[in-house]
Amino acid sequence: MSSATFRFYEELNDFLPDTSRKRPIPFPFEVSPSVKDAIEALGVPHVEVDLIVVNGRSVGFGHRLCDGDRIAVYPIFESIDISPIVRLRPEPLRETMFIADVHLRRLARLLRLLGFDAVHSNEYEDAQIVAIARDESRIILTRDRQLLKHGAVTHGYWVRNTNPIEQARETVRRFDLSDQTRPFSRCLSCNGLLVRVEKDDVLERIPPKTAAWLDEYYECESCRKLYWQGTHAGSLRRIVDRISGSPFRGEAPQ
Repeated sequence: MSSATFRFYEELNDFLPDTSRKRPIPFPFEVSPSVKDAIEALGVPHVEVDLIVVNGRSVGFGHRLCDGDRIAVYPIFESIDISPIVRLRPEPLRETMFIADVHLRRLARLLRLLGFDAVHSNEYEDAQIVAIARDESRIILTRDRQLLKHGAVTHGYWVRNTNPIEQARETVRRFDLSDQTRPFSRCLSCNGLLVRVEKDDVLERIPPKTAAWLDEYYECESCRKLYWQGTHAGSLRRIVDRISGSPFRGEAPQ
């Protein structure tokens, strides 16, 4: 029986039992496995890993373990250039788009509120989520660790929090998105973009009491839902402020 020793760093420890966190972990084996298989056998999805160092040398996922190997595993450096060492996935996605699993409907709506492209459906099965993420270059957001172990997944994140507001804060911090927010630019229902429309063109769809005092309206390009700055605007702005950590100065259509 051969053995290697693993050490996981920073948030990768979230995937480990308490007894294995932030300390060396022995990994016995008979037939030499790939380092990727060993990492996932220990509970860490490969998509959360960006750097593996074996005996002081960076390696790829296909590296085969040898007896006595010492392996250090680091999380994704989304905003740090770690070249020329071996990167384990494509470069960070510069156009940040998400797909949220069935458990994260409210997170998807909050990300849309911030202006991010976030698709979600209660009908999506895991295979569909993986295919959409691959075909549309989206980052998978999930509470299911097993989903991130799928071999076709290249960009994904296991959301730690269970509270939707905290999930949104966590996502913004994790992907360094604070400078990319465009609040109230997307439809909360379908994820489509909002565009300004003339009041006269949509007058028949506006409640008479609202039309009497308000002249500015927005329409979703996809589902045609109509938005305007109404009584809930203040609460929506406060939600944006809680997530972003700074006051929003623009208008909030509802």
